[in-house]
Amino acid sequence: MPDSVAVAAVTFDRPDDVKTLLGALSAQTAAISSVALVDSGKSPVQDIAEASAANVTYVRSETNLGGAGGFSLAILTAMASGAEWIWIMDDDAHPEDPECLQALIDGAKERNLDVILPLVVAPGRPDTLSFHFRIDGRLTHNRAEVAKAGFLPDVGHFFNGALIRRDVFFRVGLPDLRLFIRGDETDFMIRLRKAGIPFGTLTSVALSHPAAWSEVNEILGGRLHVLVPDTDFKRFYFFRNRGHLMWKHKRLRSLAADAAGYPIHFARTRDLRGFRAWLRAYTGGARGTLFGPPSDLGF
Repeated sequence: MPDSVAVAAVTFDRPDDVKTLLGALSAQTAAISSVALVDSGKSPVQDIAEASAANVTYVRSETNLGGAGGFSLAILTAMASGAEWIWIMDDDAHPEDPECLQALIDGAKERNLDVILPLVVAPGRPDTLSFHFRIDGRLTHNRAEVAKAGFLPDVGHFFNGALIRRDVFFRVGLPDLRLFIRGDETDFMIRLRKAGIPFGTLTSVALSHPAAWSEVNEILGGRLHVLVPDTDFKRFYFFRNRGHLMWKHKRLRSLAADAAGYPIHFARTRDLRGFRAWLRAYTGGARGTLFGPPSDLGF
């Protein structure tokens, strides 16, 4: 009997994307036992969930739990279904083709993995990756270049498309609610590494998900790069969480890169306000003083 798979998905006011996602899940050649959909949006999509061909367990949250909290609730709901594997999805992502899940299952079994991920490509641009990889010391978004590897061990872009065996969550825990958005995926990946749980990216399959190219800012001739999200909201959480994870996991290389990269970036762009916002959020995250409900943080 094949291992059962349940999807853990989150949504926030993206009804059209939810339709696309549920349709793509229904088309998978590998069986999906259920879809746990956590909806924190202002405009609930329960009608879309109920009309779907997928077996959807719709979970309405009147509190915006963020990506971290939403994924945690969705994962727990999927685990409660009894499924052996949990396949994680954001609402604006979807499998590129019907063979995606089966390829991930086969790839995990072939390599004896409990965690495996696909590539993530930009909508309408299947040859271009939404998130970069570093190949031979330089950043690339070229799918063909990355696909040559076949499998990239110990690296991946969580959580979209991550196929994770249920027992892994008992070993490393759920996404950290305190991080809200931007950083919960990095924290989870570090916890996998510390627990000695091997994982990696299968480069023969992909999900479609909006790109983050505009956030990547290369400096020092491309030898270093910094990520700068495009809104105050995202920048605060990204910088705060990056500072927090640096301190929590004693990421000295990350500290060195940030301490050099961000001052150079903000000096080059002559953005004193941006530098001050980065410094406040980053140091606050390191000290653990800037946590709490978004409303308490000015959002």
